[in-house]
Parts: sequence; C-alpha cells; structure tokens
Amino acid sequence: MANPARQLKSPSVRPAWVCFAVLYFLAASQVAVAVQVQDLVRLKGSESSKLVGMGLVVGLAGTGDGGKFLPAMRPLAAVIQQLIDPGVVSAELKNAKNVALVALTATLPGSGVREGDRVDVHVSAIGPASSLAGGRLFVIPMTGPLPGSPVYMFAEGPVTIEDSDTPTVGVVEDGGQLTRDVMAQYIDSSGRITLVIDGANASWPTANNLANLVNGVIAPEGPNIAKAVDPKNIMIEVPDYERTDPAAFISQILQSYVDPSQIGTGARVVINERTGTIIVSGEVQISPVIISHKGLTITTITPSTPATAANPLVEEVSFVSIDPEQRADARLMDLLAAFNQLKVQAEDRIAILKEIHRSGKLHAQMIIE
Repeated sequence: MANPARQLKSPSVRPAWVCFAVLYFLAASQVAVAVQVQDLVRLKGSESSKLVGMGLVVGLAGTGDGGKFLPAMRPLAAVIQQLIDPGVVSAELKNAKNVALVALTATLPGSGVREGDRVDVHVSAIGPASSLAGGRLFVIPMTGPLPGSPVYMFAEGPVTIEDSDTPTVGVVEDGGQLTRDVMAQYIDSSGRITLVIDGANASWPTANNLANLVNGVIAPEGPNIAKAVDPKNIMIEVPDYERTDPAAFISQILQSYVDPSQIGTGARVVINERTGTIIVSGEVQISPVIISHKGLTITTITPSTPATAANPLVEEVSFVSIDPEQRADARLMDLLAAFNQLKVQAEDRIAILKEIHRSGKLHAQMIIE
C-alpha cells in the first residue's frame, strides 16, 4: 500500500500520466457542537419592510437629466408642491442639467423602528443623468410600497457614490428620518408565534425535531404547545400568562440548544461556478464509479491490473490511499481531499462532481449557483 503522505507527481508535469485516486470510506469521529435554535430560525413578524419614493437630486455639475427629460419632471413637481414652494421647484427644473430624477428605497429592520430613528436611503437615477456624484437629495416623503400608504419617513441629504463604475446609483447615509413607529408583531391574533426555519435547514425532520425540542423545554409534562405545520414553519401557542410580557418565553425557546444531528436536511453539495466554491454538508457518499477527465482518472474501485513494464498506463500511476483499511464506501470529502493532493483545478473539480451526480453515483442534493 502506498504511503498516503508521499508527495504526488503533478499530472501537469507529465500529462501522459494517468492519476488514480482510489477512494474508500473512512469513518471519521466528529464531535457534535450544539447550536441554538435562534441560529436556525427567525420569528414570523420580524421581516424587514420597504419604503419607496421618487425624488430630485440637485446640485449636480452638469451631469443631470438635461432639458429633453424636463417633461418627466413636471409630474414630480406637482407631487412635492405641498412640501416646498412650487416656484422653487420650477427654478430648479429650469437648469435641468443640475437636476436628476431618482427612485428612492429604504429598508426598515425587522426589529422595528421608532419615530425619529434614521436609516440609509438608496437612490438610483431613472433618467439620462450620467452621474449623481456631488448631488444632494432634495427633501421628499417616503411611503410604503402599496397604493394609499401613509408617509412613514422624510429623506434628504448628500449622495455618496459607493461604486465608481456605477455613478448613477448611490446612498444617502442616515438620510431618512422616521415620522412614525413601525413595530414588529410577533404574536398573532390567536396568541401564537411562528418559528420560520431558514431555507437551507428547512425539512420535515428538522421541523418535527425542533417542535419536539420546544415541547420538551417549555411543556415537558403538559400538553404540546408546538407543532410543525410544514417543513419550514413551527407554530407555538403562547400561554395566556405570557402574552402581555412574552420576552422571557420567546428567549427561552430561541436560546435552547439543538444537536446538529437533529437538523435533518440530508446531504447537500452547493457549487458556485462563478467563484469555484464547493460546500458539502452531511456525509455525502459516492457509489463505485470511474471518471476520466482531461487525462485524469478518478475511481472508487481498486485497480486490479498489476504494474508492469509492459503496461506503462499502470506503471506510471500516482496512487493515493485514503483508507488503508479498504472499507467499502467512498465519501465526497475523500474525493475533495484527493483533488487537493492532485492539484485539480476548480473548474475540473466542478465538472467531475456534476458528472458523478448526473450518473446517479453521488448521493446528495446538488445545488448549482
């Protein structure tokens, strides 16, 4: 058996060589580190919300929309005439090269905001302006995205360009000031809270195990208060005596610990083809398979042909033994370790994994990003 720690000869040095990575299952002991429930879920009602608006960025150095875009600015002047003197707006619009019409968006945090709080406002030119650099957002109200929504915030301030390659998009840091409270509602009208499992962890086993955990922690001897309603949502009845002050009740649930083995998402392989990143979760198994790719042969089957002078294809083999005990199954982690030793390029690794999965020999869900 070849020494797994020996230095491998790079196939890039002698491309005629064929490298065999012989892979077997190696049972590695893993220490399970408990995670908190709050790292796997969010509370329904804690979603962020959006405010929108239309505004003018003024004070531009000749990079604004220009006279040909003036008709599109007139409706905006009518919208904001209740806030400022229409004559001022008309004066600004006469020098249209110094003005740009922009779309405004702001994100309110899921934890809620109070009157007077400030948030960033993102601005994007919607006309022919070439740059918003050096401009200032003129004071403008912002509302919810639905028609008839009330004014929640006023926005104004200098525009900062975050990406010099896109000077028509910027941000007004702390440019929006809330005029009313926007509070998160965690308990619904029926007195329940809902834990929403993160998409990457959502599954029936995970939902069921988390519901059982909550029942065991909160009501070990009473009726169950938590129920998994689907792979992503767990509904929990809040006791009457906890509803007026639910902080301790909710905190106890979110700070409870769960064994990672109870997160039943199954084995997954997530591949980002743009960055060449491969993320593996769970014990991803590979059935016996041989893959040949660009002069590199990877197999989970021990080559039976002995090396002889008459058989240079076998004689010139770089051999990696990942499991000296020769167990039956190969793991994807073993394959990736062999890739590292053989210095296989990222694009070739991804191509090989996709082919193994396509052949039905890689036993995991594969997600291509």
